Amino acid sequence: MTSQQKLPPVICLMGPTASGKTALAMELCDTLPCDIISVDSALVYRDMDIGTAKPTDEELTKYPHRLIDMIDPNDSYSASQFCKDALAEIASIRAKNRIPLLVGGTMMYFKSLIEGISPLPEADKVIRSDIEAEAKKHGWQHMHDLLRSCDPESAERIHPNDPQRLTRALEVFRITGNTLSQLTEIKGDRVSGDVLQFAITPEERSTLHQRIEQRFQIMIDSGFEREVTELKKRTDLHENLPSIRCVGYRQMWQYLEGEVDHKEMIFRGVCATRQLAKRQLTWLRSWPEIRWLTMENKDNLQQVLNAVSKL
Repeated sequence: MTSQQKLPPVICLMGPTASGKTALAMELCDTLPCDIISVDSALVYRDMDIGTAKPTDEELTKYPHRLIDMIDPNDSYSASQFCKDALAEIASIRAKNRIPLLVGGTMMYFKSLIEGISPLPEADKVIRSDIEAEAKKHGWQHMHDLLRSCDPESAERIHPNDPQRLTRALEVFRITGNTLSQLTEIKGDRVSGDVLQFAITPEERSTLHQRIEQRFQIMIDSGFEREVTELKKRTDLHENLPSIRCVGYRQMWQYLEGEVDHKEMIFRGVCATRQLAKRQLTWLRSWPEIRWLTMENKDNLQQVLNAVSKL
């Protein structure tokens, strides 16, 4: 591609869980020269297929997804790493004069790609282990007090009962000597060229809730318990890891630990998924430059095609 040629657009397809993003993405691939990039913090994990609603092998053969099955459940994957990987994939797709189609519901990943992300350090397993050991000994309230002493701004945003974000804020300070608040003011590389942003949302919240319940039951029927049982056999995995804290996995893990019965596990899993969808919708309501699509609207495909044709 010469410098005079216009870059193909990037299409972003966002929305809450179970809203039909993947189905629309596949329709777009049947119509436009698109390559799919997953924007999902759960699909990056290998051996976590059923509970993440990962596309089937048949679907992936016909519609390959980039940035899935990338890391082991014991590893971590940050928004910064996603941004770096996604920008490389976008450049690769555009070099073939094809359209990058970003599909998913991890809004922080979309935000990092569109706005640029701060130069935060990669996770450090040794420092994280030290933080977890301190928390086990003194409690997370103590760790929150430590954060407040070095980064009061982050402490205001992060609840003491949010160990994942609390660990990250302390980790950043211990690695860099700078606070998370300071580093997030600096923005790095972001996607260039035309970016079309679409969001699929329900007309009625009850419709989405019904689909969430149905999908969770399908996961149960498809062997979700067996999948988590296999993960649980590994001695290096535990419920505080980001992978096991994924919606559904945490509740199934608690069931296998004997903390809740089967009925309660399903109830908690569905509730957690609804809460995730609510957070995703909250993000989207404040999202700039978004084009709205409605779940199960037969005109969704045409609306996207019309927007692309006008560029």
